[in-house]
Amino acid sequence: MAGAGLAGRLGPLTGRAVPGIAAAIVGPGGLLDVAACGDADLAAGRPASSGMVCPWFSMTKIVTATMAMRLADQGLLDLDRPVASLVPELAVMEPRRYRERITPRHLLAHSAGIANPVPVRWIHPADRPGPDQAELLRRLLAQHRRLRFEPGARSSYSNLGTLVLGGALSSAADRPYADLVQGEILAPLGMRMTAFAYSQEMEAQAATGYHPRRSPMRLLLPRWVIAGRWISFHRFLLDGAAYGGLVGPVLDAARFLQMHLRDGEIDGTRILSPAAAASMRRITTPGRHYDLGLGWFRPSRARAADPPFVEHLGGGAGFFNVIRIYPTRAVGIAVMGNATRYDIDAVARLALR
Repeated sequence: MAGAGLAGRLGPLTGRAVPGIAAAIVGPGGLLDVAACGDADLAAGRPASSGMVCPWFSMTKIVTATMAMRLADQGLLDLDRPVASLVPELAVMEPRRYRERITPRHLLAHSAGIANPVPVRWIHPADRPGPDQAELLRRLLAQHRRLRFEPGARSSYSNLGTLVLGGALSSAADRPYADLVQGEILAPLGMRMTAFAYSQEMEAQAATGYHPRRSPMRLLLPRWVIAGRWISFHRFLLDGAAYGGLVGPVLDAARFLQMHLRDGEIDGTRILSPAAAASMRRITTPGRHYDLGLGWFRPSRARAADPPFVEHLGGGAGFFNVIRIYPTRAVGIAVMGNATRYDIDAVARLALR
């Protein structure tokens, strides 16, 4: 493994803009390169590492999408059957003629027409239980009842739509969403340091998130989440597991990525059929900012990228991550950094060098 090579290229991208970055380049055969630079915790002087645990935020959505495709492979979920019977909380949505047509395929492609309210306060302290997922979904849908367009007409990214999908998966499998993902994806892939809550072992490796102290974001966040002279964040979890609840290290993300590069199989364990894995990467639904497949997307500004890629970002207060595949090169990269914003695209392109 040429870890020093990646570290040498990663180093100049770490510093003023982001305290620490961990990255793993992977091919179908496994890790090609892994490195970390900078600091996981500035106050403690703890260096970044490939094992540092970070919130996945919206990168969780590609795991949710994978779970949906796995249930479809098992015959438990019909991607083209309306989800209203699986998600009774949808009954408040209007107009009815749109609501009754929403399918898992629409939710996977962010084309259901569901609003995307800003989720800044959808968090809770990591050492406290989060809200009941059905009650959270019920409350949020009641607050954002109006469907914005006819299902399938176009794509418009929605955290709330993925929460609806999580509810559908739970109903289809008759298991809580988090238990379903743990048992069907994380455990089979050996992602033992990734979960929907911090274990004691994960706590010891947890990175601290940072945001520029003068940023106006401080006015939007609850006071308990901000600590010290920097905007450094006390540990928190997202309220909605399905849209952004995972926490874990880049090495586990690399296992997940390798499975997708191998069309749904790794180490003799098959998570998805080859057809399901390929269909997730196929871009079918254009959008203003993102063009969507069934979970994977590409930025609309990257339609002419050479080589082409699909990815899923995951960003929020204190962290910014990406998992990206370059299908024609059979290579991918997972990146996690502990700052709200930095040039993550420059890091992701290191997979090509």
